[in-house]
Amino acid sequence: MSAILLRGGRVIDPASGCNDFADVLVENGIIREVDFTTQSGELDALAKNMRAEVLDCTGCIVAPGIIDAHVHLREPGQTHKETIATGTQAAVAGGVTTVVAMPNTTPVTDSVALLEFVQSVQRDPSARVLAMPAATVGSMGGELTDYAALAEAGAVGFTDDGKPVLADEVMKKALLEAARLGLPISQHAEDTRMTVGASMNFGPVAFRLGLRGMPIEAESSIVERDIRLLEEIEREARLRPHLHVQHVSTAKALAAIRDAKSRGLHVTCEVAPHHIAFTDEAIAGDPAQGSRRYDTHFKMNPPLRSRAEVDACIAAVLDGTVDIIATDHAPHAHHEKNVEFERAPNGITGLETSLGASLRILNREHGMPLIDVLALMTSAPAEKLHLRRLGHDVGRIQTGAFADVMVFDAAAEWTYDVRMTRSKSRNTPFDGAPMLGKVKFTLVKGEVKYRA
Repeated sequence: MSAILLRGGRVIDPASGCNDFADVLVENGIIREVDFTTQSGELDALAKNMRAEVLDCTGCIVAPGIIDAHVHLREPGQTHKETIATGTQAAVAGGVTTVVAMPNTTPVTDSVALLEFVQSVQRDPSARVLAMPAATVGSMGGELTDYAALAEAGAVGFTDDGKPVLADEVMKKALLEAARLGLPISQHAEDTRMTVGASMNFGPVAFRLGLRGMPIEAESSIVERDIRLLEEIEREARLRPHLHVQHVSTAKALAAIRDAKSRGLHVTCEVAPHHIAFTDEAIAGDPAQGSRRYDTHFKMNPPLRSRAEVDACIAAVLDGTVDIIATDHAPHAHHEKNVEFERAPNGITGLETSLGASLRILNREHGMPLIDVLALMTSAPAEKLHLRRLGHDVGRIQTGAFADVMVFDAAAEWTYDVRMTRSKSRNTPFDGAPMLGKVKFTLVKGEVKYRA
């Protein structure tokens, strides 16, 4: 494998706190050296001796590649929407070097054979593909899958994403079994008994549009229930299970998570860029948000919420309650979204826009330091999902770490054009949206997988 020298960039490594100019030498998929004496010429000489390709990073940030903890790659079974190859091509275009695949494929990824299929190099991935297989067989909320065998095969957690584990006794068993393996249960927090027939957020906008709405309690009640189960397990079994709450979208759920953390419970959570970028007014048609009335590109689950809930999500990111930014990248074919709003499937694409949207909103509009925004997308998911312990040394720019790196111009302003997407699907609310921070190069395993 050839060597690469990343020359002249500013290295921002949230894992170590590094924020300084340095040259980075990559060899055989590993970061061999990070040299802060960029004028010494020693690294240049070494790189020349190694016949390294030199990438000019002047004016750019050199950072760990993004780790997206929540991605739907649709393979097996739904390859008209996306494949692992096309999904990861979109990933590297957005600076994403590791994706965690969700199990709601066809069939559901609930066995070692299917997990190995998803993680196989035969799927031609451009990024690293990790996976969370189903928490229950068929994601039906009943019998647990074989957690021990799945962990041995490389699972980084378990989830029935898209479906909540509703039964208390099943969720408790899942948390117990995962705790014994040191892995998280990642929960889609939605009491589906409250959301039957609902297609957007409950509130004035839904009332005006004549659509059934999802109450915020559908999310918060499951989060509160799961936290109670954590307390029971810690008290009764002397174990410390890890609950990860996916795509949190309400102030009430965030308040429960914040309180649980203050009491020392092992709870982490993620927020998706679209839940801090848009409000439910988009569904009524809002030129400021780039939407048309009943625009299905703005339909997802959890749904877009009110301005107050969006502000609560942003505040929770800024105060540290939120651990991770993850996209919930969920591609759908054009004909599936081009139907009446109530009939359209939930979900949007997001791998190519997560960095640009997050930097614009959090860094520029709300003053969050760049290194802190990057932490939410790199070192934090690596830490919270225990990836280094599992053998995946990603999320840091340090000697000996895997050479998964993104190089981007943090000052570049641009507009996302979905016609240029590398995904198979185009169901995004970010088409035409302003972005901040443009990816120039993405390296995975020491190879350049994307060049602007």
